[in-house]
Amino acid sequence: MRVAVLDDYQRAAARFADWDALRRDHGVSRIDHLHHHLPDDDAVAAALAPYEVVVAMRERTPFTAARLARLPRLRLLVTTGMANAAIDLAAAARQGVTVCGTRGGRSATPELTWALILALLRHLPAEAAAMRAGGWQHTVGGDLDGRTLGVVGLGRLGTRVAAVGAAFGMRVLAWSSRLDPGRARGLGVEPVGKRELFERSDVVTVHYKLGERSRGLIGAEELSWMRPTAYLVNTSRGPLVDTTALLAALHGNRLAGAALDVYDTEPLPADHPLRTAPRTLLTPHIGYVTEESYRIFYGDAAEDIAAFASGAPVRVLTAG
Repeated sequence: MRVAVLDDYQRAAARFADWDALRRDHGVSRIDHLHHHLPDDDAVAAALAPYEVVVAMRERTPFTAARLARLPRLRLLVTTGMANAAIDLAAAARQGVTVCGTRGGRSATPELTWALILALLRHLPAEAAAMRAGGWQHTVGGDLDGRTLGVVGLGRLGTRVAAVGAAFGMRVLAWSSRLDPGRARGLGVEPVGKRELFERSDVVTVHYKLGERSRGLIGAEELSWMRPTAYLVNTSRGPLVDTTALLAALHGNRLAGAALDVYDTEPLPADHPLRTAPRTLLTPHIGYVTEESYRIFYGDAAEDIAAFASGAPVRVLTAG
């Protein structure tokens, strides 16, 4: 078997798993680490045609039915995490491709969420840049103690974010379409309606699963409910927020600012209007890019390949 490890941007994957064991014990003839993004169907087909196994990092490279059809040698597709909206699982099954996942870390994305919130409210990028340029104190930061945090989606990650908000002395609100009010109250979180969350919150942070019903979950109407002193943070999935509506709110001074780690198109095009939008803090989808997360992701990916080679695949993902 030949293995391709995709989107290894930091050239880091080699040190987070025992890839040599796959060559030594499991019939893998070569493992190639691709360090650049494959931008379209033709690039994917040309680069991956020789491989029986592909390891994909989250949703960096989509595998649609059309792309899979152009990879006739592919037999195993490993994705980091146990869910990947960018893989057509039904098409993979029809083509005889086994799809396997990995475990995921619990803390990396919530930690980045709070790094973004703090940097946004305290204007850290601007102040750090000013210091390097010889300046001193240009902004007045915002406070968290006594303010209100609105958590959109109180699942595994949203719960951890909410706990930190409470530790900072914030009132914490939560909404989702299936929120359990009793569970929320047990966590010290006030369950509220969608509009109330956006109207009352000083910071709204998004931790929601992307699906057809949640695409555009935060659009022009939701943004209009927010106060002009409020901030929006999205470390979940780009399409949950209507980018056009967000740009309009920022340029219209209807939001104090936004911090984003996720986008409709990734990598974000160099000429995308978000890159020049006012009062934004942008990071390149690094919510899960940490030492511990990569150790789990790539370690499990190697295990998935070994198990598949032994005829007993593990962590198999199926449609439905």
